[in-house]
Amino acid sequence: MREIALGILASLFFAVTFILNHAMEMQGGSWLWSASLRYFFMLPFLLVIVFYRKGFSQLSGEMKAQPIAWLLWSFVGFVLFYAPLTFAAAFGPGWLVSGTWQFTIVAGVLLAPLFVSVIAGKKIRQKIPLISLLISCVILVGILLIQIPQAQSASFRSLMLGILPVIIAAFAYPLGNRKMMDICGGRIDTFQRVLGMTIASMPAWIIMALYAMVTVGLPSISQMFQSLLVGISSGVIATILFFIATDRVRDHQGKLAAVEATQSTEILFVIIGEVLLLGIAFPSPIALAGLGVIIIGMLLHSYYTMILGKKSVTQQSTSS
Repeated sequence: MREIALGILASLFFAVTFILNHAMEMQGGSWLWSASLRYFFMLPFLLVIVFYRKGFSQLSGEMKAQPIAWLLWSFVGFVLFYAPLTFAAAFGPGWLVSGTWQFTIVAGVLLAPLFVSVIAGKKIRQKIPLISLLISCVILVGILLIQIPQAQSASFRSLMLGILPVIIAAFAYPLGNRKMMDICGGRIDTFQRVLGMTIASMPAWIIMALYAMVTVGLPSISQMFQSLLVGISSGVIATILFFIATDRVRDHQGKLAAVEATQSTEILFVIIGEVLLLGIAFPSPIALAGLGVIIIGMLLHSYYTMILGKKSVTQQSTSS
């Protein structure tokens, strides 16, 4: 349950992303700058943390040993995650993007067969945890419900541009995160891994920033300040909290799915923040019903994780 609590706390800080990205779009800021500036601002903070903990030389050795893997999965886990999210912010309020983002819970469960565990010297392909998948499908129903009011008032093109990028991000984030956990194999800590992924994804962010400079010019002071807040809150604090939680349960697909499901609580924080800070209209009754279904799914995931934990303890005491 500690991992669940860490996931919910991370969701609070992640919510800042959706609120401020929508605020920057409302003020005319380009999504290209919103995406790249976050990681530019993350980098110095992470460098200070890792250097202070004297872990940079170890991280450097890990990255030099597998540079292609670091570049590939950091691109998937960071660039294909965050760039689509900032792009989608141009087509709807933060709570809508945040709600659609919860598809990552289902995506995380479906990714299980892509990973292999070594048990007693034998490689065994992981299976989709069916109970976790069924619970995640409850959350998916809630996601569909919150999309209904938006679908009635938006054009098909706007709807697709606001939803499809988020679906891509929903698969990319858990895939990149899990692949990097496999590659690191517990040899480096969460701070080192986040810094390594930030460094490895930097070429993509630099290219994006250069393109933004040519096409839309320099970002405003307001966008730079808001991106700094996103970088600290979501990029550093939330990412590290979430990665710590997933690291602790990385060998158990059911518990890992439950930790990833804590991201559903982001919607509550985003709704409160947008209504109070941006004056966004309160969600419709149908959308609120969808949010309720998502929360129920989250509670079911937590309950199932608690049962798994008790079974694990019982099995360990029996075997000893």
